[in-house]
Amino acid sequence: MDAQAQGSGAMLTWFEDLTRDNVPEVGGKNASLGEMVARLGREGIRVPPGFATTAGAYRSYISANGLDAVLADALGQLADGRLTLAEAGQRIRAAVAAGRWPDDIESAIRTAYRDLGARVGETEPAVAVRSSATAEDLPDASFAGQQETFLNIRGEAALLSACRRCYASLFTDRAITYRQIKGFDHLAVALSVGVQLMVRSDEGGSGVMFSLDTESGFDRLVLINAAWGLGENVVQGAVSPDEYQVYKPFLDDEARVPILHKALGAKEIKMIYGAGTGTGEAAPTRNVPTSKAERESFVLSDAEILELSRMAVTIERHYGQPMDMEWARDGHDGPLYIVQARPETVQSRSESHAFRSYRLGETGPVLLKGLSVGSAVATGEVCLIESAADIGRFRDGAVLVTSTTDPDWVPIMKRAAAIVTDHGGRTSHAAIISRELGVPAIVGTGQATHLLHDGQAITVSCAGGDEGVIYAGEAEFEVEETRLDEIPPTRTKVMLNMANPAAATRWWRLPADGVGLARMEFVISNEVKVHPLALTRYDSLPEGPDRDAVDQLTRGYAERTEYFVETLARGLSRIAATWYPNPAIIRMSDFKTNEYAGLLGGAAFEPQEENPMIGFRGASRYYSDAYRDGFALECRAIRRLRETIGFRNAVVMIPFCRTVGEADKVLEVMAENGLRRGEDGLEVYVMCEIPANVIEAEAFAERFDGFSIGSNDLTQLTLGVDRDSEALASLFSERDPAVLWMIETVIAKARKAGRKIGLCGQAPSNHPDFARLLVRAGIDSISVTPDSFLEVKRNVAEAEKDL
Repeated sequence: MDAQAQGSGAMLTWFEDLTRDNVPEVGGKNASLGEMVARLGREGIRVPPGFATTAGAYRSYISANGLDAVLADALGQLADGRLTLAEAGQRIRAAVAAGRWPDDIESAIRTAYRDLGARVGETEPAVAVRSSATAEDLPDASFAGQQETFLNIRGEAALLSACRRCYASLFTDRAITYRQIKGFDHLAVALSVGVQLMVRSDEGGSGVMFSLDTESGFDRLVLINAAWGLGENVVQGAVSPDEYQVYKPFLDDEARVPILHKALGAKEIKMIYGAGTGTGEAAPTRNVPTSKAERESFVLSDAEILELSRMAVTIERHYGQPMDMEWARDGHDGPLYIVQARPETVQSRSESHAFRSYRLGETGPVLLKGLSVGSAVATGEVCLIESAADIGRFRDGAVLVTSTTDPDWVPIMKRAAAIVTDHGGRTSHAAIISRELGVPAIVGTGQATHLLHDGQAITVSCAGGDEGVIYAGEAEFEVEETRLDEIPPTRTKVMLNMANPAAATRWWRLPADGVGLARMEFVISNEVKVHPLALTRYDSLPEGPDRDAVDQLTRGYAERTEYFVETLARGLSRIAATWYPNPAIIRMSDFKTNEYAGLLGGAAFEPQEENPMIGFRGASRYYSDAYRDGFALECRAIRRLRETIGFRNAVVMIPFCRTVGEADKVLEVMAENGLRRGEDGLEVYVMCEIPANVIEAEAFAERFDGFSIGSNDLTQLTLGVDRDSEALASLFSERDPAVLWMIETVIAKARKAGRKIGLCGQAPSNHPDFARLLVRAGIDSISVTPDSFLEVKRNVAEAEKDL
């Protein structure tokens, strides 16, 4: 190694000679690269080779060019108001970029670049030139994108020019502002330049990866965003990337495929190498439109998703904290590389003893949807800004609406009530900075800048899970803070009713005893969207818009039915994962015929009924020739969930089972489809929502492992009151003596038979004191909506004290 790259006064150091202890010399980004090269290569973490200039080199450059006085003067004039931010930044950057390299530093860079070329067998290898501030990537600050990165740089002259531009980028307007926000001394920060061999992801793909869920902080997920070409588009939010979620605890089992979620992004453009040489004669990179095939294909295969996720777990385990990583896949030889890794700085530092929940009141019409960032709700008037040149007209407290953001936008992002963008995913610049600033954002809407206008009053809601919604007008909303240390322990299990997979992880910190009711039909309607018979009996589906929509949703699948099975299984897996290994009780589909008809293609397969509430629903469908093949798809999805993905905590529950004979038929059909009660620990419950279930409870107990009382239907059918009738609303009461007799009786019968029994109806959520009645009756579990969990838990604890 060259002498100038050794010793405490080194101007340059190879990655393999660095560890994370070298942050003061080379900044967090380069120290982390060195740490991975030196310590994690033998564990399968591939990092492209390279070297880093040191903070000492930066200070020598500043001193040799007499820039100390320039910096101090310009920053001093900025502080006392004699220069604007733009004027001070421009003055400093121009001075730094015009400097000359001291001979020893220039020689060290040239020599190291030649050595890197010799290592990889190229005379002028393409390199990425990245800035690494010595104060960046600290536990309380991400410094996301504050300094510049230059890609596809070739040749010594181009490299020296790019390094100078990195130095100058320490004083971009956004970097100066960010340091002011975080309280860093401008003159105490130095800059290291990382020079890293380019991965040919211009012909492959790249993206960003987190070792936790960026929105909820759920620490058992790996979140991956992916796009075609070089990774800058994903980081900058210039594209809407693919998104994948993987369950970390199952990654050690090679037999499982714990991919919980795959969402196809638009991936409108990709960044590739430019036609020039990287010397300044032509742009070293450029964006081009993606092909239709690329837009309709996932960037990563399942095997690659799992490989990257295992890398994330390895890196997180080594660092002992959640990590934010960038990855790239070489389009020439195929390997996956980690090109950056730094601590995650938002969720890992959030308070775990409390969280806020937001409840919207009446809203205006839905205007747009996108990916939610954060979990808050905000209202305000739109301030539409399409160019960074116009950010000076932003109004404090407005909702910033733009196509995409980059670090130049930070000064106004922190003043916004909320942020809405056309493009970007959950790992884009807009998303990362919004989280850090605590500002709710909805990214990847596709057309916000086309549909929204200046001064328009809107409500931005990120409270519903992964999907953020923008409503017309300023809606009223409530904010409730739940302190986990105030939730008392109870002997009676308190579980959660869940319908939306995207919202499940928002509640993961609640000490729930599992999911008492996962509503399959909601997953089908919100994520699958297609009637199962429109897939199993596709040839009977009439030509028209529904058939076209089915074709679009199932494109890329060898069999259309596989779309239903995979989408449903993965949707349910996100619910089963959140409180694993506690049980997740999944109710098989319980649509009424009019609701089934509302699915894509459904109208062709559903009868018209006068009273669907007590018509062809629940168990009666499962063994009927009119729906049997649709139920078979539901069973396949449960098998996929339990066997392939790995969630054996999934319990199956049969709704609206009218007779014991019907129960036998359903269990037989399930067994024919590979779901045999008792095999591989499979438990099967039955809903108790018909008076016959109470009367024949002993016989049902012989066939099922447990009961779950559906108080809404049980009340309706006991009292003969349509639960949706406004005229009879005053008669509908779960606390009517007849209904209470039904509930107390079935609890007693279930306990005598040694079967578990819970209640998943709405009564305890609407009237938490109802939980006291259930505890006194001896119920095993109560399942409620998440927003009522705390109050129900308190009522259960009080009731248990009185026993």
